Amino acid sequence: MARTRLRDRLRYWFDATMDRGTPALIGWLGLASVVLIVAVTALVTLFARKDAGENGGWPGIAWMSLLRTLDPGTMGGDSGGPVFLALMLLVTIGGIFIVSALIGVLTTGLEARIQELRKGRSRLIERGHTIVLGWSEQVFTVIAELVEANQSERRSCVVILADRDKVQMEDEIRRRVPDTGRTRVVCRSGSPLQRADLELTSLDSAKSVMVLPPVGDDSDTDVIKVLLLLNSRSWKSTRRPHVVAAVQNSPNLAAARLAAGDTALVIDADDIAVRLIVQSHRQSGLSTVFDEILSFTGNEIYPFAAKALHGTTYGEALNRFDLGAPVGLRTAAGDTLVNPPMDTVIGPGDQVLVLAEDDLVIRLANARPALTESAITSTPGRSPKSDRTLVIGWNSRGAKIITLLDRLVEPGSLVDIAAPRRPAEDFRDAGVQNLTVGFKPCEPTLRPSLESLDLGGYRHIIVLTDDDIHPERSDDRTLVTLLHLRDIATRSDCPYSIVTEMNSDANREIAQVTKADDFIVSTKIISLLLTQLTEDRELYAVFSDLFDPAGSEIYLKPAVSYVVPGATVNFATVVEAARQRGETALGYRLAGQSDVPPRYGVVLNPSKTAPLSLSDGDSIVVLAEDGRVHPGLPEARHAPQVEHAGPDAATLS
Repeated sequence: MARTRLRDRLRYWFDATMDRGTPALIGWLGLASVVLIVAVTALVTLFARKDAGENGGWPGIAWMSLLRTLDPGTMGGDSGGPVFLALMLLVTIGGIFIVSALIGVLTTGLEARIQELRKGRSRLIERGHTIVLGWSEQVFTVIAELVEANQSERRSCVVILADRDKVQMEDEIRRRVPDTGRTRVVCRSGSPLQRADLELTSLDSAKSVMVLPPVGDDSDTDVIKVLLLLNSRSWKSTRRPHVVAAVQNSPNLAAARLAAGDTALVIDADDIAVRLIVQSHRQSGLSTVFDEILSFTGNEIYPFAAKALHGTTYGEALNRFDLGAPVGLRTAAGDTLVNPPMDTVIGPGDQVLVLAEDDLVIRLANARPALTESAITSTPGRSPKSDRTLVIGWNSRGAKIITLLDRLVEPGSLVDIAAPRRPAEDFRDAGVQNLTVGFKPCEPTLRPSLESLDLGGYRHIIVLTDDDIHPERSDDRTLVTLLHLRDIATRSDCPYSIVTEMNSDANREIAQVTKADDFIVSTKIISLLLTQLTEDRELYAVFSDLFDPAGSEIYLKPAVSYVVPGATVNFATVVEAARQRGETALGYRLAGQSDVPPRYGVVLNPSKTAPLSLSDGDSIVVLAEDGRVHPGLPEARHAPQVEHAGPDAATLS
């Protein structure tokens, strides 16, 4: 083996020092400056002694050399012998090269440092902050909701970690959420799938962590890996931040919950969207109610510890709040009861779950409000009847919608699927019992194709988005379909309700002109739900009950079933009328304002003492176990038929 020469060793050592970056370069340039100054000073002292003596000897010449190295113009006033002047010129020329190189190195190093800071790679030092992992359209809804939730806080912080440029994220947030109030939004650039990048967010001192599902077909895989990283992490404190996440596909839920462990909370976004579509299709205005309850803008649910209510029953507590509408109880044992039996006693340590604009405004009334007992009515609701529902379009959630719908409708009901292609699902094997499922070929954006469906024969219409095309384009097609449906309804006096699934909340705002009854934007609903759970994960039990047909759900029932139409009452009277039926009244909906955005006539948590007059067609928003008696829609022009008529219909079951 050949011996390595000393020259090669020195060069390798020099190259290794260069690899250390800007500090090494500055060090070498500084050393070169010192060598130049010392060499020139020594030469002047040796060969120009007279000039050296006149300028202060060795220290003076060294100082003069340093000044000429830094500022070439200094030598313009020099005088002395030729050797002295030549050496001063030499040190000046050398200084020009060295200082120029030093300035270049400093500029490059400073730019590199600025770029590093712009990348957001520095470690965060915060406490009690909320971490959002991932980036999608949902992040803007999440930030806006957290800003609203933290308005009463003196100082709060939201940290976003995503595999995007830090400056671009900040610019986009400022554009979409211009006012963040007292909440500071900090962006860090990195992949939530990398453990080293996760450590940038100061996980140990965080209050909560939200894992947003990214855009793409493999989004659940990314969510599961992030949950695995968080679950396998060695936490420095026994108090771990609570983690909330959502998966898009129901079959991945079990794997995600296993990866998350016992301390994290994973929700099924697909299942919640399906349940909301099915519940809303039978009750116009329900999506607006959920939108307000899940949002921090308006009324949301808060736990309230009221010692003054200990020993009273839940029914007695309904009208004991001046500001706030009770929805249930959280017992001292940790159980959550939504709309419990009215004789349930509130014990020590129990909390009342209250619907209110903010937890700071919840207060008990000094006295019970006066009731108009004579206005309370017990008008029986309509007998349950079989339904005729039309599903326009088809996607991956269609089969779940049919299956869940079968659990809620009366036997003999019918649902038709109108889509360009016949669904691949065979509902005869899916255990569908109450429904007859049919298929009609249809191009949803073509007016003649929609008119051929005989829309007047249906009470409810569900419009689904197309999963096979871009979400924005799919919403555009849905908008055209809605315009056709509304125009057909206006021209032919068809009484059907319309529930529409959309991908973007911005497109929902545009589509409001179609006056559809309900818009379901699943991404927004999931964003709102995740945000609520980051603030109070115990609310998951409440929302699970509200979305579960087996528990107490939110219904909009005819006001005439509670109070005499046209009578002047207060909402406390409505609450009492609902209590007598074992229900909890949360608000009402005015039929005359059902087309007016953004609330579509829905009023939640109204004043209990203000005068109120409800007419036929208005609805009461209640929590109840059984919603078979729902707001009466005008009957379809054709009597419900189980069997299809005409050659365009093909049965699927």
